[in-house]
Amino acid sequence: MKKQLLIAAVAATMGTAAIADISITGAAKVNYVYTQTDNTASTNAINHDMDLAIAGQSGDTSVVIKIGGIQASGTDDMATEDVYLATKIGDVSIKTGSWDNGNNLIRSSSRGTGKVSLSTTFNGVTATFDDSENGNATFKVAGSVSGVDAYYKKGTITDDFGLKTTVGGVTVDYNSMGSDTANSDRDSIRVDAEVSGIALTYAAANADSAVAISGDDWLGNFEGTSAGNGNDVSGFGAKMALAGNTIQVKSITVDATNDTDYTKFYVTRPLANGTTFEAIYTDKDVAGSTSSDTETLDLELAVKF
Repeated sequence: MKKQLLIAAVAATMGTAAIADISITGAAKVNYVYTQTDNTASTNAINHDMDLAIAGQSGDTSVVIKIGGIQASGTDDMATEDVYLATKIGDVSIKTGSWDNGNNLIRSSSRGTGKVSLSTTFNGVTATFDDSENGNATFKVAGSVSGVDAYYKKGTITDDFGLKTTVGGVTVDYNSMGSDTANSDRDSIRVDAEVSGIALTYAAANADSAVAISGDDWLGNFEGTSAGNGNDVSGFGAKMALAGNTIQVKSITVDATNDTDYTKFYVTRPLANGTTFEAIYTDKDVAGSTSSDTETLDLELAVKF
């Protein structure tokens, strides 16, 4: 009888432990990139980018670990990226660890360490306090009034503000970053609409003379090499489905001493083997230059699981 009771107790313990939910997701892509620059020999590169996310959950508590692996032109790098715990105590949501804050049209992303985030919602308004061991504390309030989503985030040096709404099928998204540092304000606007099955987009990002547009978003990736202090970026594009493909075209201009124009064509198609193929052709034209104009063909094969 004692043995039977012991076996039942162990089985019950194991059953309780099995309640925890663990999931693994990831993505991988390989890119062949051909680049031709004026008066320069063409280059070829094969790049890989792989990510893996492990998430465990028990009740209202979850733990997430994200690992990124990059291979570009023969250089390998495997690193732990985001590691955080999220839980709830009463009406307060708590997140602590290290994670990326994401990109937008005007600023690059950053990954802080020793971060903590506390948030709660009252009468439709969400209040969030964020702090980290290597950054400044911020306090953010966000909510929706008469179909307009709004937020304001107070920081030590920079204050963020944003509005987003849809009227008559047209979506307008405005964001600003006002800085206490002289000549360092930035703002952006994006307008989206659909006409006869064609998605149309206009976007613009503006920067004061002492700061640069450095985001990685619809206008392009300026995170690695910014657009330059005081240089505004704007563009328009169209996107549509055609014969099982997604076709997109963009025209982007960096307003600088020597304006830079980017014309981009995208063709994206899901394949039967579970991957997605994408071809991107980019024509970069620098005004007044005979050595900086560039044509790039990027062929990508990607998969998510």
